Amino acid sequence: MIRAAVVGAAGYIGGEVLRLLLGHPKVEVAAAVSSRYPGKRVDGPHPNLRGTTDLAFCTEEQLDSYDVLFLATPHRTTMELLPRLAPKAKTVIDLSGDFRLRDAEEFARRYGAEHTRPDLLGEFTTGLPELAREQLAGADRIAAPGCMATAAILALTPLTDAGLIEPDVDVDARTGSSGSGATAGEANLHAERSGSMRLFATSGHRHEAEIAQACGVRPVMTATGVEAVRGVQTVCRTTLREGVTEADVRAAYRRRYADEPFVRVVAQRRGLYRLPEPKILLGSNFCDVGFAADGSGSRRLLAIAALDNLVKGGAGNAVQSLNVRMGWPERLGLEFPGLHPV
Repeated sequence: MIRAAVVGAAGYIGGEVLRLLLGHPKVEVAAAVSSRYPGKRVDGPHPNLRGTTDLAFCTEEQLDSYDVLFLATPHRTTMELLPRLAPKAKTVIDLSGDFRLRDAEEFARRYGAEHTRPDLLGEFTTGLPELAREQLAGADRIAAPGCMATAAILALTPLTDAGLIEPDVDVDARTGSSGSGATAGEANLHAERSGSMRLFATSGHRHEAEIAQACGVRPVMTATGVEAVRGVQTVCRTTLREGVTEADVRAAYRRRYADEPFVRVVAQRRGLYRLPEPKILLGSNFCDVGFAADGSGSRRLLAIAALDNLVKGGAGNAVQSLNVRMGWPERLGLEFPGLHPV
């Protein structure tokens, strides 16, 4: 057993980290930090955890020493916390955006603030096992990618690895309200969100930089908030290189993800769930990926992915990265397959 602490444990992502770790056979959740609820039980803001734990939130000052520290803290907060919290644990897994990008200038451009610890950027490994499994096996600083970025990266990677597409990509991302966090403002009020499909990023979304960094493409991304609570779907509009066939595309996906425990290729010609959609993935660590070719004979190709933004797009990906880091089976603590119908 290893001992884990979660900082920022009262938020949605922090709550998902707690849920997964409390069911993990090799992890003891030893501390959950919240600046809003110190001394209160964790099953207050996370009522789904009733009966699973008697743990109460603590303050940062009450932290002891742990094997792993999960930072589910807001963007631009983690880089301030890390220097004083890093000594608390050998391994740190960050779920914010502070250490996802390797370039401090790109971070400043995307997040609207200077990175205060650019000297630490090189210490972090991308927490996406499908891309960085070998590096994660020895990593003590891990940065989990963003939810929409994860979906787009997993949709595009088979195509870019095989050199099948042109570099210009349009990414159309849709996300549920939980992606805005537990303290989101008036845009997430039920009266404002219900029934809406609100385009909240028309260009320049910060996840563009993550996609470019991982896949070597030139993405332009739009992001739309939909009425769902959980879930992300990305539709990447790409152009095949001359001479590439649909058979080449299908073979690339099958080959790239043949041995991946949490990526499923879903690209069927008929059926209700013939292409990836997040509804059947809620609560699971799966990412479904697929594609749709233009039947008119053009070179246009849609690369599609779906996942639960709080699990494979966040906490589940972090726990999967921990499993890799510790040399455990990757499915450990992540076996839940999702629900149907919901």
